[in-house]
Amino acid sequence: MSIPVYLVDAFTQAPFGGNPAAVCLLDGVRPAGWMQAVAAEMNQAETAFVCRAPGSHEWSLRWFTPRVEVDLCGHATLAAAHVLWQSGQAADDALAFATRSGRLVARREGGSICLDFPEDAPAEAEASPQLARALGRRPVWVGRGRTTCVAVLENERQVRAVDPDPAALMALDAELCIVTARSDGPAFDFVSRVFAPRVGIAEDAVTGAAHCTLGPYWGARLGKSEMCAFQASPRGGIVGVRLAGARVRLIGQAVTVFQGVLYV
Repeated sequence: MSIPVYLVDAFTQAPFGGNPAAVCLLDGVRPAGWMQAVAAEMNQAETAFVCRAPGSHEWSLRWFTPRVEVDLCGHATLAAAHVLWQSGQAADDALAFATRSGRLVARREGGSICLDFPEDAPAEAEASPQLARALGRRPVWVGRGRTTCVAVLENERQVRAVDPDPAALMALDAELCIVTARSDGPAFDFVSRVFAPRVGIAEDAVTGAAHCTLGPYWGARLGKSEMCAFQASPRGGIVGVRLAGARVRLIGQAVTVFQGVLYV
């Protein structure tokens, strides 16, 4: 038996930018242990496993890092929708995914893909000395989402200069540590970087799920419901953010880098 597998760069218009994700198109449900082993073999920040949800028009979608299964992943969802449309597996302009975070929808929007995700607005939290040690500087504001820690820095230059202490990051009670600041230039509203060693990712290249937290935070401070964000990782990526009540819509593009076959 063989399974189509793709490598897709998400939140970018060109290959070798954005965040790479592996996408496996399955013909049915597979055991979690098998999917975890495949994700370790792929060795990408995320591997998405997609199949038709039994008895439904929706698609079942699960995401695995090389180490653990996660509840929500933006760039691998974008990659999965891109693959379903590009491969001819789906023709409708809207795709519904059944996931651990509920029903998620991807829509074609011109040459981009728009993801409809749940909001995760951060609540203000104490700026602990441990977080300052992890980042090498004291944030001007700290917040917490469901599984995220948000550290707001003074400016974009500080965000780009962060060189975190991996051991100190591991000790934080958060799956994602997000550092962010208002953009120094007019092209973007805010910038960020995301560190996730607790789930096996030293620094994530472009993190859709983090923008479910960043969108509400910056939207309130900038007085905007639509924003353009840049994740300032070494690869870099652009995320369009649109606030819609309790939902956040993330807009981006994707590029297939290669297609292969997984033999089982």
